[in-house]
Amino acid sequence: MAEHRDAPASISPERRPQFGSDVIVDLLHASGIEYAACNPGATFRGLHDSIVNYGNNRMPELIECCHEEISVAIAHGYAKATGNTMAALIHNIVGLQHASMAIFNAWCDRAPVLTLGATGPMDTDLRRPWIDWIHTALVQGNLVRDFVKWDDQPHTVANVPESFLRALRIAQTDPQGPVYVCYDAGLQEEVLAAPTALPDLQRYAPPASPQAHPEALEHAAELLANADYPVIIADLMGRHPEAVDTLVQLAECLACPVIDRGGRFNFPNAHPLHFSDAADEVLPQADVVLALDVLDLFGALGSVDKATRLFRPAIAPQTQVIHITMGDMFVRSWASDYERLPTVDLPITADTAVALPTLLTLCQECLPASAASQRASRADQLAQRHAALRQQWQQHAQQARHEHPIAVSTATAEIWEVIKNEDWVLVNNAVGAWTRRLWQWDHPGCHLGSSGGAGLGYGLGAALGGVLGHRNSGKLCINLQADGDLLFTPSALWTAAHHRLPLLVVMFNNRSYYNSEEHALELARLRERPRARAGIGTRLDDPPVNFAQMTQAFGLYGEGPIETADAIRPALERALRVVKEEGRLALVDIVMQAR
Repeated sequence: MAEHRDAPASISPERRPQFGSDVIVDLLHASGIEYAACNPGATFRGLHDSIVNYGNNRMPELIECCHEEISVAIAHGYAKATGNTMAALIHNIVGLQHASMAIFNAWCDRAPVLTLGATGPMDTDLRRPWIDWIHTALVQGNLVRDFVKWDDQPHTVANVPESFLRALRIAQTDPQGPVYVCYDAGLQEEVLAAPTALPDLQRYAPPASPQAHPEALEHAAELLANADYPVIIADLMGRHPEAVDTLVQLAECLACPVIDRGGRFNFPNAHPLHFSDAADEVLPQADVVLALDVLDLFGALGSVDKATRLFRPAIAPQTQVIHITMGDMFVRSWASDYERLPTVDLPITADTAVALPTLLTLCQECLPASAASQRASRADQLAQRHAALRQQWQQHAQQARHEHPIAVSTATAEIWEVIKNEDWVLVNNAVGAWTRRLWQWDHPGCHLGSSGGAGLGYGLGAALGGVLGHRNSGKLCINLQADGDLLFTPSALWTAAHHRLPLLVVMFNNRSYYNSEEHALELARLRERPRARAGIGTRLDDPPVNFAQMTQAFGLYGEGPIETADAIRPALERALRVVKEEGRLALVDIVMQAR
């Protein structure tokens, strides 16, 4: 990667804090926080100066952004790519309101983001007329309190270490989530009368995750081992990479299909027991369902009629449901992200990464030998159906090759042909199930899941966070980027250019806010109104956005729009060379069908 003028300098081992904000930097550094993303603001000018001049812009290094939503999204993507926490600095009331959607995404996605805000000065004698008054709140954390795990506003510099360490511990304790700590501008700029010693940070580490109750696990093993047709559903389980291999062993032991809901990477998509895209086939046959960290278990056990909004259960009323999760420990009343209450016969509160190895051993011990042939037959049938589905999807991509606009399946297949021999990571995915159907997802961390809160503006910022998480690793980071989402936060391209962040961006450009257009089409059908008018207020084609030119305006490589399947691969190969050889972001704009 090219040397950058903002590259961090070395740190003096003999530095001593002189101001309140220097203490915050010492805590960030001692906690191993690599980066702090921010859009600059006067209320944290003290902290900004301390990071740059006291900390020499190293651990953390500032990542400059043009919008707070981008700052938090970067920290969100970084957390999922690394499992570690990154900071986002947020300027008083206005910055926090800008950041709030991204914080909500992190909340819904259970991502440990450390948001550090600023306010005041709280001492009214130090406030400038007008601006300091309208940008100061009492208490500022109230704005996000309903979708962070904890918030605080330490009153003195002496209070800062405990507040910081508590915030970091809470963010990193399962179930993980964002926290918000607000620093008074006056506190940051306070001259220290005496040195402030940091506590031993190792003594404030997050607690070990809980194991399941032994009797509950034994009961779960008995149900699964004696089931005629068990099914497993996994969602956020893969946040702990070590749990993935255990799940594979458990599925093979039970000869049961696995539905990966995609919150994280949970199960290899080429494995013959992978049935994420055929849940409607396997769930009706299930007599026992094991759910693992499923955020919306009620929704996972059925489907919804888009027109009537009515739910159709996929499992039989007598099907036994087991759910291992810590979701009941992560609930607020304001937002209904706890989802509808599902029927669960055996609820188990535990960290799935801790509980699964024990459950696997118990299942192996109590599997009836008399049912071995039944399990073998079921495994064989599932493998045949899995292979048929894979072939069906590949044929779809090939047969749709000459459609116009370009079919999403065809574009996804072409992208795969270009990147399949690279050491790649899918840091953002806007094309839905087609990557799972046509690519080879075979190891933890190969994709980072979705936004969690479905808030637009997430994609490019989170993708850049993924790039930071894999910086200097040699991995190719890929962002399959929705057009409407990018239009919320296009200035993230500036951050990519400024910090020399290599990323291959492929636009999923259907020139529409199609989710809304699809609803309009459905209502037109139900109400017998003109379908041709569904694009009013939803389409993005008058004028169509030239994303390639927009990218070029930020000094980056942009190509497109690509409108034929044959043009995809050469364009991607050119962009890939830019990413790999020049260490820059390159964007290829592909005009695709709506779904």
